[in-house]
Amino acid sequence: MIHAVLWSLRSECPIPPRLSPHADGVQRWLDGQLPGLGLPLDRPALDRLSRAAFARYAGRLYPRATEPDLRSLAALFTWFFLVDDACDGPGRLTPGQIRALRDGALSVLREGPRARHPGLTGPLRRLLVRAWREPRRRMPVRWRLRFAAAVGHHLHGAWREALEKAAGRPPDVAGYVELRRATSAAYVAYPLIEFVSGRPLPDAVYHHPALLRLADAGNDLLSWYNDIASLERDRATAGGHNLVLALAAERGVPVTEAVDLAAERWRATMSQFVALRAAVPSFGPGLDEAVAAHLDGVADAVRGTVDWTLESARYAVR
Repeated sequence: MIHAVLWSLRSECPIPPRLSPHADGVQRWLDGQLPGLGLPLDRPALDRLSRAAFARYAGRLYPRATEPDLRSLAALFTWFFLVDDACDGPGRLTPGQIRALRDGALSVLREGPRARHPGLTGPLRRLLVRAWREPRRRMPVRWRLRFAAAVGHHLHGAWREALEKAAGRPPDVAGYVELRRATSAAYVAYPLIEFVSGRPLPDAVYHHPALLRLADAGNDLLSWYNDIASLERDRATAGGHNLVLALAAERGVPVTEAVDLAAERWRATMSQFVALRAAVPSFGPGLDEAVAAHLDGVADAVRGTVDWTLESARYAVR
């Protein structure tokens, strides 16, 4: 049933699929880099990372990235997924450890590679330092602070979710949607559009209400699609932190019916997304090209997540 719903939503998605021509080559490069980081992973675990195809995910979200930039992005994506596994997988970090990891990551992002913090050490620190090198070198301070703020928001969400799971508090739908916008890392992906395009937006434009509404809708779309795909795993481990599970509990319906409710919610939000994108105003000839690149990037994040979810070995939906 889940497989059929996912493919149905993909067929209805009005955003065209895109993929970088460098994606598979960068995946091979990434596969060669990971063993040298000293990650506590055996060969089967490294193989699973390779089959998850994080470089291909980055290539779907940033199809116009140069090959060197896509390497930086694929490394960043890998870091975020490894952190996600550490926060939410077997032997997960405690809330206190997640908060320390957040503080350690922010010290690197804000202060540079010489910054040291006990919350981020070893292979995870080395991977973040390497992945962050080129964005830090090339992008202005205001952009770097914006990206760091997005990472802080994401990891704060992971901490909040860990607290709720530890307390046995499943969320209601409204609370879940708000928290999921943080844990999804979509708001981290959006600033990277500017890294790829080389055209950072002024803060007043980036935080314009029209762009923020579109960002929220895009975040919901990619998050909820992922929730449907990861439902079976989340039923055992997520403590109710999944849109389908939150809907089932709040509406008092079987999970199978809640899957359909989540899909209908996705369809309605997709219609809203299309309308919001069409309604973004002009910001003048000096900015409209950069804004258009940003809007395309948010759309690519939605469609790229859909396509990658169906092809990645991370989810058993192929």
